[in-house]
Amino acid sequence: MAGSIDMGTAAALGAVQGATEFLPVSSSGHVALGAMLFGISDEMPLSMVVLLHFGTLLATVVVFRRDLATLTASSLRGLRDPSAYLATDEGRTVVGILVASVPTAILGLTLESRVEAWSRIPWVVGLGLLASAAGVVSTRWGGGQAQVLTYGKALIVGVAQGVAVWPGLSRSGTTIAVAMLLGMSGPAAFRFSFLLSLPAIAGATLLSLRHTEELRELGLSGAVGGAVATLVGLAALIWLKRLVDRGQFWMFAIYLVPLGLGLCVWPLLRPT
Repeated sequence: MAGSIDMGTAAALGAVQGATEFLPVSSSGHVALGAMLFGISDEMPLSMVVLLHFGTLLATVVVFRRDLATLTASSLRGLRDPSAYLATDEGRTVVGILVASVPTAILGLTLESRVEAWSRIPWVVGLGLLASAAGVVSTRWGGGQAQVLTYGKALIVGVAQGVAVWPGLSRSGTTIAVAMLLGMSGPAAFRFSFLLSLPAIAGATLLSLRHTEELRELGLSGAVGGAVATLVGLAALIWLKRLVDRGQFWMFAIYLVPLGLGLCVWPLLRPT
């Protein structure tokens, strides 16, 4: 029940969400595991999920505030001369995000009902974690010099983000890896990945707000969880950017591979 989450538990869940939403280790699986470890017997209350995601959305906005301000200002100026605007990097970036968001929305809505059941199957989550590991490892050799993707390539990244609803498949790991394989530099792929995440996270949060009565039940605990998710998310984003800039994004595979393999063999080790 929503009201049964105390502030300590909410803070812990916020810390898990804030770290794993951005790091390429799959936030949904880790938050679900955290809920089990903290004794939340039923599914995570939807109201808490909404607040945790809002916290990480806020962290993304803070870190990319200058990019968002620049893109917004250029878009407003571009209304006077759309053809000239679309020839600029800012215009191509904004349109690329819009193009990529279409397959993300379609795949997300199509797979949403199935994902919930898949997330309870350990080997399914394990395969997702191993796929995430393969993606981050590929960045050790992938990457080019492009700062902006063509619209066709942006569409591919959007498909990758949509597929990342698979349990254990990291959204950031998948989109950054695919963008780099398509020729983007590491820092540019990092920027595009998280700017692209904003419509997806904001859309999912808004859809969940139809259950507003549950938000009131959480009270201060919900606010604490969201605040911690924001603060930890800020730290995680800054650290992740440094790793990408240094070409060390692949190192997350050191964590993902044993965790993924462990979940894959879990059903075989459990007593019947």
